[in-house]
Amino acid sequence: MTSREDIVVFLGPTLPRERAMECLEATYLPPAEQGSLVRAVRALKPRLVVLIDGSFSRVPAVRHKEILWTLAQNIPVFGAASIGAVRAAELAAVGMQGHGLIYRWYRRTPLADDDEVAVAMMPTELGAAPLSDALINIRLTLGAARRAGILSEALRRAMETLARRTYFIDRLYAPLIASARNRLPVETHAELDNFERWWPHHAIDQKRADAIGLLRRLAATPDVPGPPAVRTAFRLTEAWAYDLDAAGLLTSDIADIP
Repeated sequence: MTSREDIVVFLGPTLPRERAMECLEATYLPPAEQGSLVRAVRALKPRLVVLIDGSFSRVPAVRHKEILWTLAQNIPVFGAASIGAVRAAELAAVGMQGHGLIYRWYRRTPLADDDEVAVAMMPTELGAAPLSDALINIRLTLGAARRAGILSEALRRAMETLARRTYFIDRLYAPLIASARNRLPVETHAELDNFERWWPHHAIDQKRADAIGLLRRLAATPDVPGPPAVRTAFRLTEAWAYDLDAAGLLTSDIADIP
């Protein structure tokens, strides 16, 4: 374990904090929401920000503009696994740095849905543990089951369609299997029985793997990575000033950065 307490990591359901600390001893904060990066930069003055998890249902999601503002302070921002991968893919051209398979998938998949990585989670006061399974993990697990001969290609596709049509807070393997039994022909039930026995020991958690990979990468880096060569001038727009006000933040010390 390497200590990098000048790194701020926004983490929630993707990875337990105790496991994250085994990879990188940093300053861990709850999932980011609108205004979280601004507050962290002002209060903690980090040398590096890592965005893994964010809140987006009960509160406004972390804004692209505050990531741009953070980058304009010469503070590198990395993203992986969950909303961090989404934002890194969206902002790669202006300097946010991504890591992992999910980030790369978002980069090469135009119009990919954010709900691929969305999960329900417990309140942050209770640790923000996941209460559902991410669609991208389910799809990867179904693919692995197909390659292992557990599922036919037709059943894999049917179960993926069912998972995609399920609201993200209700995506769990057991209800997915039950739904497949109710909706699909009885001839598929033997395969579903096999999958029900197989998945608890073979389910893929790519979100967790990507988060661990990024934290280990940072722990293994002798120096905190500097900002990328690509930088974009920052402008305090009226719309973002409104967002800051809505988040209870003042704009007095957020100026234009050429």
